[in-house]
Amino acid sequence: MIAAAALVSCTQASSGGGPGADVPAASADPAADRARIAEDTENADPAEREATAEEPAVVPTPGPALVRDAFATLQATLDDTCTPGAGDCAYFLGRVTRELTELDESMRADDKGPGHFKKPLADMKVLFDKLGDDRSEAHLETYFSEIVGTRDGINTWMQDHPDDYR
Repeated sequence: MIAAAALVSCTQASSGGGPGADVPAASADPAADRARIAEDTENADPAEREATAEEPAVVPTPGPALVRDAFATLQATLDDTCTPGAGDCAYFLGRVTRELTELDESMRADDKGPGHFKKPLADMKVLFDKLGDDRSEAHLETYFSEIVGTRDGINTWMQDHPDDYR
């Protein structure tokens, strides 16, 4: 009996019967596969076409970093500096400004709400209002003290709020 069942199963698989028999095999020619899919879609009734229509690929965008992670990257700049006018500030000031921007975004999106981060968010707003959209080295050097001061002030504030970064 078991042998007969196995024989029937093998016969169905080799003859095209059995599970998956109604699934067309993929051909070696991708263009032929696309043409077959287009033809199948064309012959389907409108409800089937709507159900099988491909959704546009939505690429998820990463949300703001956790406050802890954003603060860690800002804190990594604490021992760094540059000399305004010496031509070595583009990377440093650009990085600190970028880290502050990311911290601002993460604080605003945090479950505790922006009210919890009122002081650092206010300090960053003052800085960002001064900076505007210009992120050129010369412009950032003009605001060197404000950028570094905001970074240092936020570091001090965060040290008093260890539950936000540990």
